[in-house]
Amino acid sequence: MAPKLILIVEDSQTYIQIAESICVDNGYKTVTVTEGEKVLAMAIEKKPDLILLDVILPNKNGFQVCRQLKTNEETKDIRIVIVSSKDQASDKFWAKKQGADDYITKPYGEEDLLSAIEKNVG
Repeated sequence: MAPKLILIVEDSQTYIQIAESICVDNGYKTVTVTEGEKVLAMAIEKKPDLILLDVILPNKNGFQVCRQLKTNEETKDIRIVIVSSKDQASDKFWAKKQGADDYITKPYGEEDLLSAIEKNVG
């Protein structure tokens, strides 16, 4: 069986490296996007099993991207984990309202990220 593909949406090179390292070390393939407005096209093209989505992005924020993905026929079933430094209850509520499947906060440990990944893609 082919490894699961995770689309990492993040504008911080540090967090891209951390997330890619954790994913690859645990048998997942990754592809990365650094701008919110490019996510939908990449998701349609690559058909990832999961999207790790930062909230604070250039051009379009993660909440807007999440809503766009969840209302598009081709991407609505892709599971989305919001990964953000925003840790208020209102942020988590808003993420759920936009269709996010899960939410973890930065900085995160390897176990936190893996747990969210495994919970959402198996």
